[in-house]
Amino acid sequence: MFNDASILITGGTGSFGQKCAELFLRAYRPRRLIIFSRDELKQFEMAQRFSSEKYPCIRYFLGDVRDKERLHRAFYEVDYVIHAAALKQVPAAEYNPTECIHTNVGGAENVINAAVDMGVKKVVALSTDKAVSPLNLYGATKLCSDKLFVAANAYTGSRTAFSVVRYGNVMGSRGSVIPFFIQKREEGGPLPITDKRMTRFWITLEDGVRMVLRAFAISGGGEVFVPKIPSMKITELAKAIAPHMVTVEVGIRPGEKLHETMITAEDSRHTIDIGAYYVIKPETFAYRGPEGGPVPEGFAYNSNTNEAWLNVDELRTSLREQGFAV
Repeated sequence: MFNDASILITGGTGSFGQKCAELFLRAYRPRRLIIFSRDELKQFEMAQRFSSEKYPCIRYFLGDVRDKERLHRAFYEVDYVIHAAALKQVPAAEYNPTECIHTNVGGAENVINAAVDMGVKKVVALSTDKAVSPLNLYGATKLCSDKLFVAANAYTGSRTAFSVVRYGNVMGSRGSVIPFFIQKREEGGPLPITDKRMTRFWITLEDGVRMVLRAFAISGGGEVFVPKIPSMKITELAKAIAPHMVTVEVGIRPGEKLHETMITAEDSRHTIDIGAYYVIKPETFAYRGPEGGPVPEGFAYNSNTNEAWLNVDELRTSLREQGFAV
């Protein structure tokens, strides 16, 4: 479906966007691959790796998802949109709530309207486990964004389909704890840990990208796709990166959770199991997506009660496979 198609990635110069572009250019032959972002320096740096001379289909389009007119121009004759643009740093969002709302909520609405107006076929928006029972402002804005994308299907008919992909910590993404732990190790330690009981879901960048591409293939509109991925303990991650280094417990940051959730017990009433993923079905309009079996009543998908876990050796192997020096 992506060969000879026009694809646009909002936030395309971020860690996810760059990995997504890499996979598209490696596995498909798109007519156009548009990198939409507001940072000209990151676009310049990305163009050194993915130049238009080597990849004639690639376009670098400066713009902000807050700008409706610019989105309309960028979405001209675009078939598929991946919405990855967001302000996602939890402490920064707590301190600058209005900016986070403008980008994560207002930007989502702008993407929806531009996609409908310009006849985009499908949009897949990236979400986060922090959008579930949100404790921080970032999570609250992403929950609102998810609701906007799901609800958009109720008034677009079959013209444009909107779906959401929700997953946990993306290994090595910008701002993640892994580069921070490696930096502290190189400085001689100690490793600061917010709370030694903390758990998180774990997914690689490439697996995250492949999940988005799968969502394009099977979505009918209105789904929230949730992957079946392992959990890890923050103390195990610290041992995988710096096995002999002292750790110091520094306390949970504002807006941070001890454990993360991707599906609540309340969601279980309209959640199905389709094999590699769970799908939270829309409640306010007819479901048109993939079919599967219902999950047990009261089922909840939490990082601390997950059935799949990565131990220290598995974490270290995964980190090495992704190019980290551990």
